Amino acid sequence: MIALSPVRTRARAHRADLIAGGAVVLLVAAAVAGCLWWNPGRQIGPGAFAGANPRFGEWPILGTYLPHVAPATVSTILIALAVVLYGPSLAQRLPWRYALASAYGGAVAWTFSLALIDGWQAGIAGRLTVSGEYVAEVPAITDIGTMLRTFSSRILDFQRDSWPTHVSGHPPGATLVFVWLDRIGLGGGGAAGVVCILAGALAAVAVPVTISVLGTRDQARAVLPFLVLFPGAVWVGVSADGLFAGVTATGIALLALGATGRLAWAVAAGPVLGFSIFLSYGLVLIGAVAVAVVVLTRRWAAAGVAAAGALAVVAVFAAAGFWWFDGYHLVVERYHQGIAAKRPYDYWVWADPACFALATGPVVGPGLRRAAMRWRAPLAVLVAGAAVAVAASDLSGLSKAEVERIWLPFAVWVVAAAAFLPARSRRWWLAAQAATALLVNSLVITAW
Repeated sequence: MIALSPVRTRARAHRADLIAGGAVVLLVAAAVAGCLWWNPGRQIGPGAFAGANPRFGEWPILGTYLPHVAPATVSTILIALAVVLYGPSLAQRLPWRYALASAYGGAVAWTFSLALIDGWQAGIAGRLTVSGEYVAEVPAITDIGTMLRTFSSRILDFQRDSWPTHVSGHPPGATLVFVWLDRIGLGGGGAAGVVCILAGALAAVAVPVTISVLGTRDQARAVLPFLVLFPGAVWVGVSADGLFAGVTATGIALLALGATGRLAWAVAAGPVLGFSIFLSYGLVLIGAVAVAVVVLTRRWAAAGVAAAGALAVVAVFAAAGFWWFDGYHLVVERYHQGIAAKRPYDYWVWADPACFALATGPVVGPGLRRAAMRWRAPLAVLVAGAAVAVAASDLSGLSKAEVERIWLPFAVWVVAAAAFLPARSRRWWLAAQAATALLVNSLVITAW
């Protein structure tokens, strides 16, 4: 058997990466085509898919096709060019703390710039104030204790005092975040939108910190530019799920620090991760990434301390009058009361990953391919944990559509697989990531 030369081996791997990236693009194209033509027997009416469009039927992501540009389009392109051209080298050369700080600043700038393509009001200040969103409900919550005690009784629809869509669809922690912001003088949609962006950008620090302590610093540095030009930033700015991504990523980073160093970090990780399941029911699946951390470190003391802290949060909510499992079962019932009952599982079970691919970008194809080849590497285990969470959510049928934002807390970990790509190809994939975000944000008026 004749061994391939290193040059031919690299060329073959490069072709395989391109094929994997192309497969992601084809999946997205198929999902769009499915929204246009998937209507067996013509019995599925409007609303079976995510967002109606008068010119092109329906789209898998929630939004309306409307090409638009703004002054922020120029700044977005300039940020993308700067990161593509200089990001990888700066990530390697800067002292670690400065590299992390630069990544956070870059992620904030990228997310703000994308959001401002839609304008300040439509892109940021007004996103969380529309009917059904959290901020719109804040003025009516004058007594937090009563809100928690009666929360579950108002989850189901078609009642006189039913919670609006997003409040009812999440545990009370999500709404409490915006109530607390209002209490400290950060009320209104503008402040809420800015907080979501600033919190969501924490993932650009938390994910590489986790990789650094569990895997290698070189891999952590390699992933920094990809987290800056994260296509999911389209929905981080602005949706509450962007905030959820930052919170959960920070919790995982604290757990990793506690499992590899001082136990005090794990003490902090517990309440953060415990509170996260009161932000969104689906975030219980972030436990798959937490388990990956524990499996890699085998630091059972850290796991026990973190678990105790998480359970303490559950106990506090229970004492205040809200039992998580009651809320979950009622939300499943409300889910089937609404539009989700009209969305065909046979379509969304494969179209959801296509929507997810728009948040992760085409790099998810070659990244996952190379992660699978190095499945024992710590980074690959973390990526696998996030992939398991996505698969479980998808197969459950409880996330039909809108996953481009709902799965943001998992997307930031899957994107980290880009660190497995060879250095010489990273700039091209970074450019593809930036182009994905810019095209989505400029062609579609997204709901978030």
